[in-house]
Amino acid sequence: MLQRYILWLICCAIISAATISLNASNALSAGRAAHASPSPTYVLGPNDRIRVKVYGEQDITGEYEIDSTGSVSIPLAGHVKAAGLTTRQVERAIAAALSKGIVRDPRVNVEVAAYRPYYILGEVKKSGEYPYRNGLTVLDAVASAGGFTYRANEDKVYLRRSGDD
Repeated sequence: MLQRYILWLICCAIISAATISLNASNALSAGRAAHASPSPTYVLGPNDRIRVKVYGEQDITGEYEIDSTGSVSIPLAGHVKAAGLTTRQVERAIAAALSKGIVRDPRVNVEVAAYRPYYILGEVKKSGEYPYRNGLTVLDAVASAGGFTYRANEDKVYLRRSGDD
């Protein structure tokens, strides 16, 4: 009887270990997949720099910064709202604005040239402004600030997005 019970415990332990290993493996491969491809839904905001290419229109092609009102000023298109939109949505907005003017059938490409900075403060070694990069995690941000201080509560982090009060 005791031998059966011990055998049953060993079987349960093996099954649990296999399940944990499988779950960890799936989580690891999912994490790798998430970091392998950049997020196509990055939402633009003030202080982002975008690179605009309008094929056949070298005077319009260039880098532009989104101003504090959330707009970008494009020659022949005027002020185009960019904050709160993805790069694909800004492409369509710029193309629509250019097609109202003298540019026929504008083909526009927009990509992020430089992300707006993020700020980290509190119980980190070097608080301040740091450059954002796509896929940045909270732990990556803390690491770029020199890590937590010895007084930090590493189990609790407050994240405040721009515009949140």
